[in-house]
Amino acid sequence: MADHVDRLVKQWGAERPDLDVSPMEVIGRLKRLSRLVEAELKRNFAAHDLDAPSFDVLATLRRSGPPYRLTPTGLMQSAMVTSGAISQRLDRLEARGLVTRTASDSDGRSREVALTPEGYALVDRALPDHLVTERRLLAGLDEPQTEALVDALRTLLAALGDGPE
Repeated sequence: MADHVDRLVKQWGAERPDLDVSPMEVIGRLKRLSRLVEAELKRNFAAHDLDAPSFDVLATLRRSGPPYRLTPTGLMQSAMVTSGAISQRLDRLEARGLVTRTASDSDGRSREVALTPEGYALVDRALPDHLVTERRLLAGLDEPQTEALVDALRTLLAALGDGPE
């Protein structure tokens, strides 16, 4: 079954037969897949009055376990965003009553971000729908294909320096 990327690769093969354009077969598909996945996730988050960055912050706090609080630095590292981006996200979430920022119990100079009961409830409502959406997006793969893809992506990410923290 041919797709858009096959056509693109064939065109480049005809126009530049001197070049190996085979990397486009992977990268092109990853880019197209990323756009499709992001659009589906965006729809799912919108159904919960969230966007992806807000869900990311709430989910990071929720999966951190009780007492569901992290320093902005810990949150930034866990959510893989810059300090400016995390500050903007926290401002929006705090204005909605989904998180609070308070002085740290262990270091008065430091701040901690915590889920409010409303934030906890919202992420717990959104997560099951998020997982249903992700399962639907992967439905075209059987279990061995999914496992092979997970392994291949993990290997590629590690090769690019995106290893465990």
